[in-house]
Amino acid sequence: MRKSANKRALLALVAIGSLTLGACGSSDSSSDTTAAAAVSSGTGNECTTGKTLTEGTLTIGTGNPAFSPWVENDAPESGEGFEAAVAYAVATAMGFDAANVAWVRTSFDEAIQPGAKNFDFNLQQYSITEERKQTVSFSDSYYSTNQAIVGYADSAATGATTLEALKALKFGVQSGTTSLQFLIDNIAPTTEPYVYDDNAAAKAALEAKQIDAIVVDLPTALYISAVEIEGSTVIGQFPAGEGTDADQFGLVFDLDNPLVDCVNVALTAMKDSGELAAIVQTWLSDNLKAPVISLG
Repeated sequence: MRKSANKRALLALVAIGSLTLGACGSSDSSSDTTAAAAVSSGTGNECTTGKTLTEGTLTIGTGNPAFSPWVENDAPESGEGFEAAVAYAVATAMGFDAANVAWVRTSFDEAIQPGAKNFDFNLQQYSITEERKQTVSFSDSYYSTNQAIVGYADSAATGATTLEALKALKFGVQSGTTSLQFLIDNIAPTTEPYVYDDNAAAKAALEAKQIDAIVVDLPTALYISAVEIEGSTVIGQFPAGEGTDADQFGLVFDLDNPLVDCVNVALTAMKDSGELAAIVQTWLSDNLKAPVISLG
């Protein structure tokens, strides 16, 4: 489940500005001890028995559609793309082989609404927030990134280094995302932002030049500018530590799902072994740095 050399070379151009792969904290609880033993043994049975929607199967949710570089060619079952690869690595660490992984599709908002889920966990760049924790549970973070802005190279904002230079832009952003909240809280544009159901609609609006720029996470911004919208560029990224934190992506579960402990142990094992870092290196690269816009 490795990408082609050509795609690997292409994605070497799309980069992240920050990556946090710290191991999650340990626990003395018997459930965590059992989960750790199950993961280290390669079986996962002791940890996952009776905890998945379908016994013997791990059901994973992703977007509809799912986009690169997170899922290649909208085919998560191929294991190609950063989140598809993470999902299969987690499954393996929990004792599920690829044949026992099933995929379902949800919208971004649907997966974080209250109520029963049709997946064991869902991943489509969900930032861990206190508000969302009221309706769903999260795993430990599997990825950390900054917010960024994409626009055309001839945009009035190109070369901007301060928030003031951005305020007059017409922004587009996906609804229900931390990108939207970041835009409102930090950039506070003078024109009300255009809010879309998904990033595909926001990108279409940018291509049609109905808006000046879109706000997305940095890897998505770099992929859009390198691959999807000719003539576009990453105007800038906003570094953590200047009044805002980096986005921490977590797997989404039904609220208080006991499977969370099993997944966290799997993620810790992947971090400790270097497997998660290797997946980052394969599907995301730090070879290119986006310009920095100060929040100060």
